[in-house]
Amino acid sequence: MAPVAEQRFVLDTIAGLPELANTERFAAATPDVIEAVLEGVAQFADGEWAPLARAGDTVGAKWTAEGVVMPEGYAQAYRAFVENGWGTIGVPEAHGGQGLPFAVQCAVLETLGTANMGFALCPILTVGAIEALAHHGTPEQQAIYLPKLATGEWTGTMNLTEPQAGSDVGALRATATPRGDGTFLVKGTKIFISFGDHDMAENIVHLVLARTPDAPVGTRGISLFLVPKVRLDGAPNDVRVVSIEHKMGLHASPTCVLAFGEDDDCVGELIGAEFGGMRAMFTMMNNARLNVGLQGVQVAEAATQKAVAFARERVQGVRAGSPAAIVEHPDVRRMLMRMKAQTQGARALIYYAAGQVDRAGMGDAAAKARLELVTPLAKAHATDLGNEVASLGVQVHGGMGFIEETGAAQFFRDARITPIYEGTNGIQAADLVGRKLTLENGAVFGALIADLRGAAHPRLGELVEACEAVGRRLQAADADDRLAASYPFLTMLSVATCGWLLEREAAAVEDDAFGRHKRAVVAFYLDQIVPEALGLRAAAEAPASQLYALEAEALAS
Repeated sequence: MAPVAEQRFVLDTIAGLPELANTERFAAATPDVIEAVLEGVAQFADGEWAPLARAGDTVGAKWTAEGVVMPEGYAQAYRAFVENGWGTIGVPEAHGGQGLPFAVQCAVLETLGTANMGFALCPILTVGAIEALAHHGTPEQQAIYLPKLATGEWTGTMNLTEPQAGSDVGALRATATPRGDGTFLVKGTKIFISFGDHDMAENIVHLVLARTPDAPVGTRGISLFLVPKVRLDGAPNDVRVVSIEHKMGLHASPTCVLAFGEDDDCVGELIGAEFGGMRAMFTMMNNARLNVGLQGVQVAEAATQKAVAFARERVQGVRAGSPAAIVEHPDVRRMLMRMKAQTQGARALIYYAAGQVDRAGMGDAAAKARLELVTPLAKAHATDLGNEVASLGVQVHGGMGFIEETGAAQFFRDARITPIYEGTNGIQAADLVGRKLTLENGAVFGALIADLRGAAHPRLGELVEACEAVGRRLQAADADDRLAASYPFLTMLSVATCGWLLEREAAAVEDDAFGRHKRAVVAFYLDQIVPEALGLRAAAEAPASQLYALEAEALAS
């Protein structure tokens, strides 16, 4: 079941929901409405989506001659999602949505993903498509497509990657040739397309990066196109599923290879300006990166709940002369406390970033700058934590964690993709030290450090000082030294930010059961996890030359 009380508290304390609700834009976000949304989606997810999670893993999506078929029950559960309006939460009212804050939408998606992570990837992708169209689509495109995407009647996808163009998007070869009527003939192959096909919705709106004739090389020559699976006149478009991937996990999410224009009849529309594809796609990707970070929270919460339940039930060993459940043993307590602390830290970081999305959308320049800086932290650190917590969940189960029937292994397998897609975590770290540290000549980083200096815990204060020292050094370092330091530095800064946010939470609670729980978890984080991050300073200050002490050939010896 979703941790509704925790979600509500973090929305208020960290995302700043009461302040947002006092604005004209989010006036609908009253306490009663938010309570109804959080409780309602928790009941819906527990009753409709959670029971399908096991079949999603063991049966999975299947590729057939008619296209991709989801496991039994998925189409009906998705229709229930549409009919209950859960897709409309954060979409502006002008486009058929409820106009609630993005932060509330994050809480809804957290609940859905905690119940069934693979399934919830479908609406996550649709949210990204909505963002791209809302910011870059024409009024006509918005009027036609956004209401259907908002409800979830139609779903959305992102189509960047090609066989020869993975993280190097500039190497893509898909083409878009003008047809003379304002539309384009799109042709090419895209891979790793999550929910590129399925049988749950009437239509799928593919957003596809491609090159027009005589486009400049590299990313400067890329444009974004809207390619529906079914055209507006009801005729099928020339989009075909070539195959779906056989994956380690996330089996409920079909990962497709899509062929566009094999019969030279794939019709698409330009979104935004020609050669403006990367700008438009980054609107979608920045949203998606936060939501992938949110997947780290989803899987961490689910793994923690399962591990706690097992530890309370599993009797093994003796404490104080009597048989005891394993939850009473210190090492198991250590793992469970760590799982809870890391999960709550990740949630605080994601909800904080979501609150910045809402403020940036209202024209707050400082929030926009802060969002730029914390997005790579949110995506990378939260997904790293999702993997750590899922692994600990297997360990708490002991031998049974290695047995599929307990379900603990599914969380571990599902989580593993999250540090990889939507820009690997290494790319997030490179973005942090390559672009974000020097935003506004370092003033954006300096503003975050100034806020973090308000930390009360002495070890957290030490970590903030270390982050500032390393960050200032990296601002002046050469490219290789910055990149060599990027990942440990990202972790240091992420832990410092999470610690600062958790300290704020601990200061805001009452002296009740929830407050005592919160203070205990935060104390564990500050006393045990923060000092670990301080230990990364040596790696963050080591020269890149140490990584190249061996020739490439020697690594294979």
